[in-house]
Amino acid sequence: MEYIHSKDIFLFMRDTFKLVDRRAMDHGSRVAYYFYKMLECKGVYEKFELADFVFLASLHDIGAYKTDNLKDLIRYDLKEPLAHATYGYLFFKHLSPLSELATVILYHHTDYSQLELLDYGNREIAACLNLAEKVDIFSVALGDKFDIRMFRKQAGGALSEDALNLFDKAVREFDVLNKVKKGDYKEELDDIIGYMIFTNEDKRKYLEMLMYCQGFRSEKSVVNSVVCTCIAEMLGVKAGLNSLERDQLYYGAILHDIGMMAVPKEITDAPRSLTTEEYQKVKMHVHLAERILQNRMAPEVVEIVAAHHERSDGSGYPRGLREVQMNQKQQILQLADSVTALLGKRSYRSAFRESEMLGIIQEEAMNGKYNKNLANILFDNYDDIMQRVKISAEETMVTYRKLNHQFGQVSEKLKAQ
Repeated sequence: MEYIHSKDIFLFMRDTFKLVDRRAMDHGSRVAYYFYKMLECKGVYEKFELADFVFLASLHDIGAYKTDNLKDLIRYDLKEPLAHATYGYLFFKHLSPLSELATVILYHHTDYSQLELLDYGNREIAACLNLAEKVDIFSVALGDKFDIRMFRKQAGGALSEDALNLFDKAVREFDVLNKVKKGDYKEELDDIIGYMIFTNEDKRKYLEMLMYCQGFRSEKSVVNSVVCTCIAEMLGVKAGLNSLERDQLYYGAILHDIGMMAVPKEITDAPRSLTTEEYQKVKMHVHLAERILQNRMAPEVVEIVAAHHERSDGSGYPRGLREVQMNQKQQILQLADSVTALLGKRSYRSAFRESEMLGIIQEEAMNGKYNKNLANILFDNYDDIMQRVKISAEETMVTYRKLNHQFGQVSEKLKAQ
């Protein structure tokens, strides 16, 4: 079963990052358009290759979501580019199907005079992305005063002369500056992303990459997602779900908290109980996730995500559904999410001991909050489930330690160049 189309993978990831900072993602879209039209002017790429470049360029600043200066677009792009370029490179290299293009992200702030000294096959592509980014930043800042000729004095130094010539051609043939100014470029972007071709494995990898991106806020967010997904998978197997149902549950589990990326850290990290207003903002994460998944992901997956805070007795949110209104997959994720939350440390409380967690779940299941049969499956298979959870969590931390270690190595190497 195809759970999501290739084009919708891109739109889903784009809209998820817009939840965090719309301005940064809009910048990415404009840069992607300039970049796309410059490469189209070269006349050597197929449509599906241009679509891959659009994907890459749209998320070229993905590493900035890891840094603390996302709001200051000019500073992180022009004055402090090393950290976010390195993070972005590592995420694309290790977590995406576009690993072979990851170095374009790494070098997209490197002066062309330095790129020429490297044994690097994609230098002209990186140089085009460099120019496309600078065009967007300065054209937005200067408005009608912007003139592309201002960059000509940097030809052969900071900027590639070939890239400048390609941009001039894109202006002549496609009127790119005016189209961006008017917003007309969005239709052309929508058209080219329709040529994206991802295998099912590619799609799975992108969605898992998005799960890892929740770790930009904190590593525990990723670990919690992995723990919840693993518990849900194990419960699904023990409950007798078929392979199709287990796949649906898997995707629902890895994406269920994606809306939390829109909740400010001062709320998620508050060292106290939340106010009523703050709690309402947290609860909105369900609506946000459902909204960006709707009509993109298979409806069976969307309904699992949308119900992960519902409860069998009708006390959950956002719709107050009761057990008879929900399917087994939804109820499995509810239980897995609750177990994960109780075992996890929060900024305002310590993690519950396993015995305490099991006692709470047992009491709430008896009171009708959770499906009793599923709760019994959890109790009967708890040791096996948590052994698998431990292995999955350790594998996740290995990936994160690898990323952090390589971040230091790559940063030092770039500083030395």
